[in-house]
Amino acid sequence: METVTLFRPVGQKELDLIEEAGFTAFPPRLPIQPIFYPVVTRDYATRIAKGWNTKDEASGYAGYVTRFEVRKNYLDRYEVQEAGGRELLEYWIPAEDLAQFNANIVGLIEVIDRFDSNDAQGLQ
Repeated sequence: METVTLFRPVGQKELDLIEEAGFTAFPPRLPIQPIFYPVVTRDYATRIAKGWNTKDEASGYAGYVTRFEVRKNYLDRYEVQEAGGRELLEYWIPAEDLAQFNANIVGLIEVIDRFDSNDAQGLQ
């Protein structure tokens, strides 16, 4: 079974929900969040975690980078999207597809980086 490594920058509240799920699933999207955005590179996830999450009260002024594997045959139904630059690549998973996306995660969601407001820097 072939997998694709993806990354997701999250704040403290989202990380708490991931932990509640045993690091096996991302939480359902809020009504104002119609899309789930996993990203293709650690660098891009780090930029968001540092530049946005650490400055956001709703994120607890903390940013985390998560890494996880998704079955390639599932992910192939979605196209990689460019979000403002060739290095800013992400998938756009509709909120209604998130449960199926979670079912295609292989292994656990790992936290690989943590940043707080002392690390905050703007996106470059």
